[in-house]
Amino acid sequence: MPRIKKQKNPRRKVQGNRVIIPRRKTSELNSLQEIPYKDVELLRNYITERGRITPRRITGNTAHTQRLLTTAIKRARNIALLSFSEGLVGQEESQQ
Repeated sequence: MPRIKKQKNPRRKVQGNRVIIPRRKTSELNSLQEIPYKDVELLRNYITERGRITPRRITGNTAHTQRLLTTAIKRARNIALLSFSEGLVGQEESQQ
């Protein structure tokens, strides 16, 4: 009787004698059909302190949701609900 080979799990990592299987990240935005660009508190969770949009490997969004999120953040920036850069110091403050 031939032995059945076990399929390898690509997410499984072995460290010493421990087997680590990382959990998939998920986001609450994946269940929404449309992301509200007027909800500034929700959008601030997906922006770094420097004003950059966090990538989907960190947020756990799907590709479709990440595209919707990027569009919503850019819309909120264009109508001045969000600033383009959060943590930068202005010129007049740095001269003092």
